[in-house]
Amino acid sequence: MVGGVMSLPPEFDLSGRVAVVTGGGSGIGRDTALLLAERGADVVVAGHRAEPLEEAAGEIRKRGVRALAVPTDVRKPDSCKAMIEAAVAAFGRIDILINNAGGAHGHIGIAKMDLAKWDRDVQLNLSAALYCAQAAYAHLKKTKGNIVNISSMAGVNGTQGVAAYSAAKAGLQMLTKVMSAEFGTAGIRVNCVAPGMTATEAAVSGWEKRGYDAAATAKQAFSLGRYGTMREVSQAIVFFASDAASYITGETLAVGGGAKISGMISVEDDETLGTLLTKA
Repeated sequence: MVGGVMSLPPEFDLSGRVAVVTGGGSGIGRDTALLLAERGADVVVAGHRAEPLEEAAGEIRKRGVRALAVPTDVRKPDSCKAMIEAAVAAFGRIDILINNAGGAHGHIGIAKMDLAKWDRDVQLNLSAALYCAQAAYAHLKKTKGNIVNISSMAGVNGTQGVAAYSAAKAGLQMLTKVMSAEFGTAGIRVNCVAPGMTATEAAVSGWEKRGYDAAATAKQAFSLGRYGTMREVSQAIVFFASDAASYITGETLAVGGGAKISGMISVEDDETLGTLLTKA
């Protein structure tokens, strides 16, 4: 046991490494920060509001590792640079950058979209990842570290009503590919995770306020018939951050429960299917 962390296979053990997680005060970012800590990493959590960041940092320290909360506006390059400098000043290095900060501001069709909200969503969901990666590049080069960008299934398939968010997340997936090609020569891996419908605190609160039956929707929309948990997403993120993914770069992994596809017969009727397969 190292730093209060259970012994792990070496490729999953992050002891001695330093991770920076943007949007680390809540939701998937917070859960990812906690899982990184459980794997042995010291963690810097960054985000817009100080209070949830401090709460997350306190929970991280309970895992037996070091933590730092850095209030940051990731839409501003100077703020991202200051956040990275604070992380290095506190812990001496950076091995992992999780670009998780994101979100959609308002749900409205393209014809009536407020252009200021478009710019804000593109900054938050796409440009911020670039700002943080640029600020961290020299430090990640020293440690042969890695970056994990957090996209969305909205960036894979698109979602009506959140065009800016969808387009920015799609752009983040392409940025991941280009960044992986350019940063690979420095030994830096860059990958992306695209979560689908996930029961974050904010999502569940929104479902309840709108009277939205997320379980029923998920049953109809996804092959696994349910929405995901934050830990199911953070497991994928931390996999990419670990040496278990040491030869993977430039990839986007969808964590979305699988899309349903239609067929010519109902495969739920085992007897009918068995007969058809026998005759085939």
